[in-house]
Amino acid sequence: MKPTVDGYTAIYDAGLEGRKEHYRSFVNRYYDLVTDFYEFGWGHSFHFAPRRRGERFKASLRRHQHYLADRLSLKPGMDVLDVGCGVAGPMGNMARHSGASFVGINNNAYQIERAKLHTKDVQPLCRFIQGDYMQIPEGDGSFDAAFAIEATVHAPDKTALFREIFRVLRPGACSASYERCLTEDFDSGNAEHQRIKNEIMVGDALPDIAGTGEVLTALQTAGFELLDAHDRAPESDPQTPWYRALQGRDLSLSSIPRTPFGRALTNLTLRVGERLRAFPEGSRAVSTLLNAAADALVEGGRSGIFTPMFFVLARKPERPEG
Repeated sequence: MKPTVDGYTAIYDAGLEGRKEHYRSFVNRYYDLVTDFYEFGWGHSFHFAPRRRGERFKASLRRHQHYLADRLSLKPGMDVLDVGCGVAGPMGNMARHSGASFVGINNNAYQIERAKLHTKDVQPLCRFIQGDYMQIPEGDGSFDAAFAIEATVHAPDKTALFREIFRVLRPGACSASYERCLTEDFDSGNAEHQRIKNEIMVGDALPDIAGTGEVLTALQTAGFELLDAHDRAPESDPQTPWYRALQGRDLSLSSIPRTPFGRALTNLTLRVGERLRAFPEGSRAVSTLLNAAADALVEGGRSGIFTPMFFVLARKPERPEG
């Protein structure tokens, strides 16, 4: 594990252009390191959601996923692309909810193994491709819909990615996504804002973080018609903001690994375990990386400069312009 940690750190330290140039290795190393940690603390769906008062964390994640499925009007017989499918928690839930057929693309072999396990009960509806979503190995016009949940943030070139999604959609088909973005409140001249942004980037393997306007421009440049775009973060009840799960305010046994106390306890356990050789060397370094990112995400949410759920619904025109 330690060589993978060192390799990840070296690519990050290479700067923005280095991270973009080596993004496949950068992101692949990251998920080799963090997938087991994520599943331990987060379950099978690695994302956030706006929460209602009294709503359990995992229930909010399912509702957030179902919202995408419903906005795309998914139904049996449709072929749907999951862009950056992770371990397929969302895909499985959306397949159960809609009855549509899904193809998930993911660069990380280990995550695809996990994805197949998590979708065994809906296996006829779920297929996986190990590959780069910047070069989707499917023909033009292959899909009736596409979606991404906090996944396009890893792309080195958003316009190029959206063009690739555009290519594989049938005319008239829609793409829906939750984008991790800097909001209009982000001030590039504010040192504290820059610190928060950088710590999120380091801890989440991001080459950069785009602003909401940049995402919309990239979609339109790729040829999409925008149907809807809004930040879903303000839909959270004020008592349960999207980052609450990282604050230690959810009192249940399953939530403990996500809390500051639980994360510190995990770090201590890993430190002792590394010395006893019960865990691979580098495990604690990964935990420390994720802890710093979690704290930065809370700061980004509380300050209003970052959102993980800028919702965008866009359509490929029925006929090309001109």
